[in-house]
Amino acid sequence: MLKVLIPTLMLIPTTWLTPKKWLWPTTLLHSLAIALVSLTWLENLTEAGWSSLNQFMATDPLSTPLLVLTCWLLPLMILASQSHTSSEPVNRQRMYLSLLTSLQIFLIMAFGATEVIMFYVMFEATLIPTLILITRWGNQTERLNAGTYFLFYTLAGSLPLLVALLLLHSTTGTLSLLVLQYSSPLPLTTYADKLWWAACLLAFLVKMPLYGAHLWLPKAHVEAPVAGSMVLAAVLLKLGGYGMMRMMTMLEPLTKQLSYPFIIFALWGIVMTGSICLRQTDLKSLIAYSSVSHMGLVVGGILIQTPWGFTGALILMIAHGLTSSALFCLANTNYERTHSRTMVLARGLQIALPLMTTWWFIASLANLALPPLPNLMGELMIIVSLFNWSWWTILLTGAGTLITASYSLYMFLMTQRGPLPAHMAALTPSHTREHLLITLHLLPLLLLILKPELIWGWTF
Repeated sequence: MLKVLIPTLMLIPTTWLTPKKWLWPTTLLHSLAIALVSLTWLENLTEAGWSSLNQFMATDPLSTPLLVLTCWLLPLMILASQSHTSSEPVNRQRMYLSLLTSLQIFLIMAFGATEVIMFYVMFEATLIPTLILITRWGNQTERLNAGTYFLFYTLAGSLPLLVALLLLHSTTGTLSLLVLQYSSPLPLTTYADKLWWAACLLAFLVKMPLYGAHLWLPKAHVEAPVAGSMVLAAVLLKLGGYGMMRMMTMLEPLTKQLSYPFIIFALWGIVMTGSICLRQTDLKSLIAYSSVSHMGLVVGGILIQTPWGFTGALILMIAHGLTSSALFCLANTNYERTHSRTMVLARGLQIALPLMTTWWFIASLANLALPPLPNLMGELMIIVSLFNWSWWTILLTGAGTLITASYSLYMFLMTQRGPLPAHMAALTPSHTREHLLITLHLLPLLLLILKPELIWGWTF
């Protein structure tokens, strides 16, 4: 565990002590080295469960894929941010990189924690760097509003969780994940217990976000700089899913009845947010709403509490992390050239940037879950496990799948096809850096087709 955590910690002094001209190459190579070392976690996925175990942290088949995704994302965020921070003073660039690094440190400690309170503290700590990224480096004047939404939604959801965890500790005497899974089930019978159940899940459902508590997400995504959008879509939303999976084992007897409204909300959200996507004019907003739609499937898969549902949820979380992050990078490359996120103003880009169109095409197909990509594996497993629970769900999940395909193709055709508008005659050509960035998103996604058991989670 420390072989990744200590180099990540050392990346902060490196950022501040490197000479100006070597700042970006040094941090990029350092973070890439950390990402490559983190891949070694994937090889010791034993059936015994936990590995890399020390007093406070460990990896198991559920947290390993998310940890590796976290480490993989830092070099990509550094690659993506290089252009739009280049005009800033060097100290601000260093501050920006330090925030990204601190975010990775908190995320590694959150996903690796074996103690639930440590997970909670790190879950909350990720809020601070993200908030600073959105409010300081955001694009438009709305960014302070977006930061306020983000802060208060997350805090309001997670305060009940803290109370619930302290109650759990006073009842069972431990909050260690290693021990909790073997402790005797709690006799949850009273109304207070039902409130406790809701408090345990509320924070994670807001973070996911569940449809109904999702209003902070499009705002935060649209206003955040590219690295903020990437880390929000790829990793921070997954914290919610991971926390739900961890808490589910303790909420056992009540979930059967109490999860109905949440599953219905999640499935209805898939259709509703998909429909919103069909009407979007703003490119980043469209990708943000598509994240809400995909996370709705993940919530359904987790609350259904079957091995297939859990596996599908984890696979979809990883696949969606890579796909939506790639889409945000592509949207940002468009924005840097056209200075507009409105799709009607920046269209027909295939004529100007033909290779970028290839990346758009692959990313859009991944977003609509084309076989044999992991996105489809995850979605099919969740849809099948929901169908086994109640065949009515096929109406909502089926409609959701169709709508997803529609808006993904709409997004691709709107940005890439058609005549090039007259005001976009002189566009900067795409850089090698941008092609490398998208390749590093889509290559893992394509390689996971060959070895999906790396992201299967507990279902061996």
